Amino acid sequence: MLNSEFGVPSSEFLLLLIGTYLFASLNSAIVLFKLSGKSDPRAQFSQNAGTTNVYRQAGLFWAFLVLLTDVSKAVIIAVCADWLLPRQHIPWIGLAMICGNRFPCWHHFQGGKGVAHYIGFTSVAAPEVTIAALLAWILVYCVWCIPFVASIIMVCVLAVGAATSQPWNGIAGFATIITALLICYNHKRNIMELGIESVEFGIRK
Repeated sequence: MLNSEFGVPSSEFLLLLIGTYLFASLNSAIVLFKLSGKSDPRAQFSQNAGTTNVYRQAGLFWAFLVLLTDVSKAVIIAVCADWLLPRQHIPWIGLAMICGNRFPCWHHFQGGKGVAHYIGFTSVAAPEVTIAALLAWILVYCVWCIPFVASIIMVCVLAVGAATSQPWNGIAGFATIITALLICYNHKRNIMELGIESVEFGIRK
C-alpha cells in the first residue's frame, strides 16, 4: 500500500515485497532435487532451474511436482497480496516474486525463468485470463513445438489480460510490463540459440 500514487510505501507493502522476494527465492527445483539426492538442475541442459529442464533430467513426475510447487507458491503470494494491499499495488508484488525466482538469494542468484510463478500469480486475480493463456500455450506449442516460444506468448497473454481486466493505475501497469519483459528476457539464451539455428538452416539451404 502506498500513501499516495507516488508517495512513501507503507510498512505492509514493504514487508510483503521483501517477504515475497525471500519466499520466491526458495527455488522448488533446486530444493526438491537436493532433498532427493539428485544433482543441481542448473548443471545440465539449459542450466535453468525450471519445469522444462527438470523434465529433461528427471522425467514427467518431477517436472509436474516442480510445476505444482511453483504455482502453489505463487497462489499463496497472490492471495496474501490481495488480502493486504489495494489491487493497483499487487503487480509490484508479482514483480518481486519473479525477481526472487530468477535471482534467488538462497541459490547464488541463479534460478528459474518465472513462467510457472506468473501463471499461479495471475490465476488468483484473473482466472479467465489464465485459462486463455494456457490455451494459447497449447496452440503455439502444437504449431511450432518449441516450449519457450509458447511460454513467451503465454506470458504476453497473461500480462495483457491482467492489465486490462483490473482497475489499475499507471504505476501498476508499469509493473506488469516490467514483469512480462523480465520473464521474456530470462529466455534470451533460448532466443539466441533459435536465431543461430535459423541462420545455420538458411545457410544450409
